[in-house]
Amino acid sequence: MGTDYTLAYGTHATPDDGRCAMEWVSYLAGEPHSDQPRCVSSVLQAFCTALNDSLDDESRQRLRPYLARTIGTADDGLDEMRSWLAMDWLIRTYTRTWLAVAHLPRAARDLSDLPEVASSSELGPALEALNRARCESRAAWAAALGPVRAVTRTPWAAGRAAAREAAWASAGAAGWAAARVAIGDMAGDRARALAREIGGDAAATIGREARTGPSRWAARDAARVALAPIIEDLQDSAFSLLDRMLPTVPLAVPVAGAGTVAPAVLAMAM
Repeated sequence: MGTDYTLAYGTHATPDDGRCAMEWVSYLAGEPHSDQPRCVSSVLQAFCTALNDSLDDESRQRLRPYLARTIGTADDGLDEMRSWLAMDWLIRTYTRTWLAVAHLPRAARDLSDLPEVASSSELGPALEALNRARCESRAAWAAALGPVRAVTRTPWAAGRAAAREAAWASAGAAGWAAARVAIGDMAGDRARALAREIGGDAAATIGREARTGPSRWAARDAARVALAPIIEDLQDSAFSLLDRMLPTVPLAVPVAGAGTVAPAVLAMAM
C-alpha cells in the first residue's frame, strides 16, 4: 500500500468499505480491523472518533499526521490529564469563543479569567461562571429574536436548531467525548450541558442577526455562512488540543507475532 490514503466518515464493517481515523490506526498498528485499537488511549480514541465524524471530507484528512502518535498511548497513565485538558478547553476555549463572537464580552472574560480547570476543585467555580454566562446567552438570543409573529416562528426555530447543532459539531462534541472518559460525574455532565447550551444560543443569535429572508432555507443558509469562520477557528483549536494530548513522537507498540510497529509503517500516517 502507498502512503496516500483517505480517512472516511463513520465506522466500517470491512476495510473495503473505508476506514475512519481509528480504523486506520488499527491497520497501522497491525491490529484487526476496528475503530477501537487496543494500543490507543481511550480518551484519544473518543476524541479522534468524534472529531473524525464532525469534519467534512477535506478537513478530516488533517487528522492523518496525528495518527501514528496515538499508537502506544493505551494505559500510559495520562488519560485523566487528557480528559481534564479537554474539559478545560470546552469551558475556557470553546464556550468563551462563542460568547465573544456573540458580543458577550463580560461573560467571555469571566471564563478567560478562570484558572485552568484541571481537577474537580476548579470545576466548581467554572460551573458558577458557566451558569452566569448561560443567563447572558439566553438573554442575547431572546433580544435577537425580538417579537416574532406566529407565521415566522417555525422558520426561525429551524434556523436556531441548525445553528445549535453546527455549534456543538464544530468540535464541542469531540471535546466532551474526551472529557467524559474520566469526568463522567454530575458536575462534568452539567458543564457539558451548559457549554452546549451557551454555544447553541450564541450560534443561534449570530444566525438570527445574519438573516437574509423569511423562509426556513434562507434562515439555515444565513446561519451556515455566518458561522463558518467561527467553526473553522474552533476546529483549528481542537487540533491544537489534540497535539497537547499526544506524545511528541510516535511510540513503538508491540504487535502480536510481529515485534513492534516498523518506523516505515508509522510514517504512513504522516
